[in-house]
Amino acid sequence: MPTVQVGELDVYYEVHGSGPPLLLIGGLGADLTLFAPLTERLAQRYQVIVFDNRGAGRSGKPDQPYSIPLMADDAIGLLDALGIARAHLLGVSMGGRIALEIAIGRPERVDRLVLVASSAAGRGRLTVSWPMRLLGMAKRLGLVRREHAQPDYAFRRQLAASVGYSALDRLGGVRAPTLILHGRQDRSMPLDAALATRAGIAGARLELFDGGHLFFLLAQRAAVLDRVERFLSEAR
Repeated sequence: MPTVQVGELDVYYEVHGSGPPLLLIGGLGADLTLFAPLTERLAQRYQVIVFDNRGAGRSGKPDQPYSIPLMADDAIGLLDALGIARAHLLGVSMGGRIALEIAIGRPERVDRLVLVASSAAGRGRLTVSWPMRLLGMAKRLGLVRREHAQPDYAFRRQLAASVGYSALDRLGGVRAPTLILHGRQDRSMPLDAALATRAGIAGARLELFDGGHLFFLLAQRAAVLDRVERFLSEAR
């Protein structure tokens, strides 16, 4: 299993395809297996790097406070270990906040930035739609099996990091061309949060899809990926 040590953390990762490097960063509770449909297609044109955030999948799960800047450092450490100086970033939900933190703090490492169902600031709490609540209940009851289940403490550590994050006052530091893809009915990260994120990033583009948090990515995956690929292929 490919792992690298970043500080004291073992980070599990996979690399697929060849071409310009593209780092995919997952969301709350997610491991890289959930990226499989995206990875398969994007790897036809890009060197896609996927990994498990701290607290998820096959990466380390220390029971200590997490933060979005700390997880951004984990991602940078992975790129360093792979000898990748600069990459496109695509972050989903909490992963968008990690990608945004990298774009603000290490702009020289980012080519283009894609934020999917994400925003620059948490609200101090998590709002979960009924479909997501039912999915979570099914997981707890063992009706949905995951090979690398996340411990409850690690979920709480990730959750606290995400909902307590804010970069609204630092968005002017984003220099990478930015595309924001968001669901019109998103309750976890409401549309007004995506609008505020776009307003703070010079030249950022926002495109809306029907559906709630992440469900547009499932139901309209081909259309989302078409848009991502067009954006990433644009000349500077």
